[in-house]
Amino acid sequence: MREDDGTTRERIADRLRDEPATPSAIASEFAITAGSAISHVEHVSRSIDGTDETLLVAPPECHDCGFSDFDDPLNLPSRCPSCKSESISEPAFTIE
Repeated sequence: MREDDGTTRERIADRLRDEPATPSAIASEFAITAGSAISHVEHVSRSIDGTDETLLVAPPECHDCGFSDFDDPLNLPSRCPSCKSESISEPAFTIE
């Protein structure tokens, strides 16, 4: 699929089939916000439901205490609920 072909969501899905990506990386590559990137990924997840593909999510993780049990892995947390640190990695998405 060429870069100009398909909807933004189709191009994001193709990108996630190639390699994992964070919301910021998706946002930068597709000229959208990180929040929009997460919304698109959520929709892609629903679109591939019932197929032989699966959306895998590496959850966000606190760089200070290692906490990674966030309620919603498809989110950009601002602080760690355990140690209150703001040093949080973004989730990473891939389709397998």
